[in-house]
Amino acid sequence: MGNRYGLEIRAAAGSDAAGLAALLSETGVPVGAPDLATRLEGLQRDGGTILVAVEWGPPSGLVALTPVRTLDAPRPFGLITTLLVAAESRRRGIGRVLLKAAGRAARQGGCDRLLLRVGPDQPALHAFCAAAGFTGETGLYERPLLKRGSGEG
Repeated sequence: MGNRYGLEIRAAAGSDAAGLAALLSETGVPVGAPDLATRLEGLQRDGGTILVAVEWGPPSGLVALTPVRTLDAPRPFGLITTLLVAAESRRRGIGRVLLKAAGRAARQGGCDRLLLRVGPDQPALHAFCAAAGFTGETGLYERPLLKRGSGEG
């Protein structure tokens, strides 16, 4: 997808599974690399987008996005099911770059907004959502996707 200041954002591959398993374990989600590789493949096959941020070595960030259609809206929304940045890589803009890439992928998939579920035990993610233009206060944050050329690239 892109490379900015040594940070590459690209689609996750099966070869990333071991590094992503370590990243997920930081948040208390234990999953083995072979199982995670199968999950990545399944999500991508079902229309999901999984992007990783790589500086050097294993991935330092991850965003997973799934388009969701509902009966009450003419267009799907992009549901961010995972947004993670390694503890030692936080506060350096990686989350914002991942979010921007997810927004671009969602727009390309026909989505008109992003939704992100945040648990009550994630105060840093609540603050990040507010700073990134999301609104909401019950754990489900929403942000409209801007049209191309209107500020979000």
